[in-house]
Amino acid sequence: MFLIIGSDPLAMRLAKWISSRARVRIIGLAEHLTALEDAEIVILPTEMNLDEMPLPEVAPTAVLLLEEIVCDEDPVKALKNYWPNTPILSTLNLEGAEMISVEDLTISAIQDRLRSIDRKQGAGEVLRRLSENQNQSVAIFCHDNPDPDALASAMAMKHICENLGHEAQIVHGGMIEHQQNRAMVNLLELEPRRLILDWEVEDLLKQVDIVICVDFSHPGANNVLPENCVPHIVIDHHTSEIRPAGDVILVRSEFAATSSLVASILMNSKIEMEKSVATALAFGIRTDTLGFTRSFNAVDLRALSWLGAWIDWDLMRRFETPPRSQEVLDIFKQALTNASLEGGLMLAPIGEMVDRDAIAQVADFLLPTEGVDTVITFGIRRSKVILSARTTKEGLHIGKELSQLFPKGRAGGHKSLAGGQIPFEDIKCLNAEEALEQIELILRDNFGG
Repeated sequence: MFLIIGSDPLAMRLAKWISSRARVRIIGLAEHLTALEDAEIVILPTEMNLDEMPLPEVAPTAVLLLEEIVCDEDPVKALKNYWPNTPILSTLNLEGAEMISVEDLTISAIQDRLRSIDRKQGAGEVLRRLSENQNQSVAIFCHDNPDPDALASAMAMKHICENLGHEAQIVHGGMIEHQQNRAMVNLLELEPRRLILDWEVEDLLKQVDIVICVDFSHPGANNVLPENCVPHIVIDHHTSEIRPAGDVILVRSEFAATSSLVASILMNSKIEMEKSVATALAFGIRTDTLGFTRSFNAVDLRALSWLGAWIDWDLMRRFETPPRSQEVLDIFKQALTNASLEGGLMLAPIGEMVDRDAIAQVADFLLPTEGVDTVITFGIRRSKVILSARTTKEGLHIGKELSQLFPKGRAGGHKSLAGGQIPFEDIKCLNAEEALEQIELILRDNFGG
């Protein structure tokens, strides 16, 4: 239970809020106290010493000392004599109590409210834009080599578009090679369209009425859209210093996964949810937060909780444990043979790769190794060096570091994980052997020591 000592408006509002979640006793003066349905109200005729007050018999979870109605010379010390291990919070400047700033509380509450409104309004803008006209053709673009978060977000946006009367298709560049990603595509029958050539993209853009970007915000950076393309809708959880261009921009960094953000759009719509969509979104959230072991927020938990009513857990397990190919095992073998460790940095060159997404699995596998705080795996695929990086090193933002090393959107990512694809010409190399050596030198110079 919680104990509140005081009866000013802040005390009454906190008591009302706490009483909906836990037991609360509020002790205050009669002139201010009002009845609360689920709170224990104790009315005092005047200020008095603590030992004269009707205190709870059990140790409170916390004491909130909000008014000067305790007559003891040192009220915090008196409270500690009763409950040595109970935290004491106070709006009064009292030694030994954790100070609560009413201004901070107010600002925090306003900020939380504004964020909530912003999310709802942003979701509403997306739905309004898609509801303006019906029977339109929509292209939903993922970034190159889309991961579960991108695929799930695209699938859910397709579901939204089709329910609003449009014809939609999912489009991507690169390859879908990771076993989990292929399992999602096959089991969900997504049928994404892969574009390779510039003229294919240009033709598609001429044919469609609406262009939506999911899980990326800047055309031309790790995606097949031309740099001068201005999408109609952008939905992403990655922020950048340059504001994206588009009719509707829904980029929110408080979400750890774009799947959570798209789930919030569905929450604010009247569109009926399907099991397959909910399962895909839940899997997207889980993979982008590494099963909630990497940075996530209350909005991600809220999204997953909301999706829980529709999740097909058998289908989820089939995503999580797809069969591993012989090609992937060969890549693991190369990485383990070639890996080197120096000062916490492990580099694992692989050479030519059949399955480019396997390097991410290798990086995840190597990071928990004793003495390792940063892992970068890299290999050759179609005249490019493919990178996958992971780190637990304090003060290192691996995504920012890689984006500074390799400009033009060739590399980047999150604080603890990142990736990239570097063309040979960017590092002035003519063949795979030269490229591997050059990348290793660059990585050692910038991440070693």
